[in-house]
Amino acid sequence: MFVLTINQRDSRESGDRVEELLDLLSELPTLVPFQRSIGDEAIGVVQSAHVAVEVALAAIRERRWHIGIGVGPVNPPSTTTQLESSAQLADQSINDAEGFGLVYARRAVNRAQRSTERIPLAVEGPDGEAAAQAEAVLRLIAQIVFTRTEAEWSVLDLLVPGVRGQQKAIASALGISTQAVSKAIARSFWNEEWACRPAAARLLDLVSGPESLEPAGVPYNPRGV
Repeated sequence: MFVLTINQRDSRESGDRVEELLDLLSELPTLVPFQRSIGDEAIGVVQSAHVAVEVALAAIRERRWHIGIGVGPVNPPSTTTQLESSAQLADQSINDAEGFGLVYARRAVNRAQRSTERIPLAVEGPDGEAAAQAEAVLRLIAQIVFTRTEAEWSVLDLLVPGVRGQQKAIASALGISTQAVSKAIARSFWNEEWACRPAAARLLDLVSGPESLEPAGVPYNPRGV
């Protein structure tokens, strides 16, 4: 499982934007829907590494979130196995859930908050080497997303990955030339981003390591309170 803890960077300047984030992520498939945990923070649990990548990049686009990805099990308090929890988690409040996936996500978001890097994203899990590799690739892709302009996004938001022959229709919809559409796609490294997403997801899958491995040196405190 993949726990994403997403904490707002600029709430003092722009106000609490958690509800906007929850709306943005509401259509994505989750085990535990994204919901406010404490203050200006949201947490959700997803089954797929590909969805975890999508969530992280959607938050990066907004330029106002610290993102922590924790890889590990999450269970309702009353269950003892991950198999049982997978069937029950959808109806759970994140404040009722427990498990080391939450601990890793807390550790990751805390590190993202302390980071001076341009991309405030961190990954933690049982396999530290795989986590570092996943984080590096995700940050590289996120850098591409982070630096795009609104004009580029106006084109990219109309593109569907893997579908050919879209540029003419997009140009017509936006009232611009097909050459302008093509330049926006090239300039924004959109094709490169989508080519790299599976690699980031694959690395996230490898972070799980031995399922029984607990995070060392971190008391169980998934919500940081």
